[in-house]
Amino acid sequence: MIDQLIDSIEKLQNPTVVGLDPRLEFIPGPIREEAFDRYGKTLKGASKAFYQFNKEIIDQVKDIVPAVKPQVAMYEQYGYEGIKAYMDTIEYAKAQGLIVIGDIKRGDIASTAKAYSDGHIGIVNIDGEGLEVFKEDFITLNPYLGYDSIEPYVKNLNERNKGLFILVKTSNPNSKEIQNLPVEGELLYQRVAKLLKTWGEEAMGERGYSRMGAVVGATHPGDAETIRKILPNTFFLVPGYGAQGASAEDLVPNFNKGGRGAIINSSRGIIAAYKNEKYKKDFETKDFAKAAREAALDMKKDLQRVMD
Repeated sequence: MIDQLIDSIEKLQNPTVVGLDPRLEFIPGPIREEAFDRYGKTLKGASKAFYQFNKEIIDQVKDIVPAVKPQVAMYEQYGYEGIKAYMDTIEYAKAQGLIVIGDIKRGDIASTAKAYSDGHIGIVNIDGEGLEVFKEDFITLNPYLGYDSIEPYVKNLNERNKGLFILVKTSNPNSKEIQNLPVEGELLYQRVAKLLKTWGEEAMGERGYSRMGAVVGATHPGDAETIRKILPNTFFLVPGYGAQGASAEDLVPNFNKGGRGAIINSSRGIIAAYKNEKYKKDFETKDFAKAAREAALDMKKDLQRVMD
């Protein structure tokens, strides 16, 4: 799967992943009203609105970006109806040829971790019948319980052609409170990166990158430079560009030479672009998905500028 992601990025010349993290305030009035008229102001109404919103975004970006990244919490809060919207979004995105990164950030051990692994990237066995459930191509994981929280995913990772992105240095301002603590002469995030280097050797792809990638926040370019030196053969998922404050220039340390080795996330900067003054003048509310496409194209140009 990591090889497929690299191939798609190279084909499109665009290392962008669109974060499908819908909120009700992002959903244009006509979509909300149609869903609420049919299902009421209910969990189902909100979830149906999210799915319709996602579908229209996907239709507009599927030919210019390689991947989408739904954040499961945005759907989980609406219960089983929200989870259905999450699963339907994944199914629709994959049917349109997109790679799906499920942003689930699970972190547990033993049978619990195996259950997460089987449900999200593996097979659930029901009395001898094996079934896929969530069907993501990649998922994100929190490694701060140690290798016990990673090992249950390795079998599915290799046998099912899937991928992981492991949190190493996150983009939030207070990540330094824990991730930058000194540990035996180095910082904690540096120790985690070294561990990931060892873990990732169990799951190398054919193009020189491990199926175990790293989440590295764009808002800490100095730390990203350090991590890239530790992890030359690890693919980075990079949040923090745009709305979270990181510029295209901040992204440069995440890439290897030739502009390879990273995919950059933008969520509300793309899916809520129609609310941005930059796009409001050209796109009406009903054209929210076209505004998202324009924002994605602008991001592509911005990334190519610094990569070149």
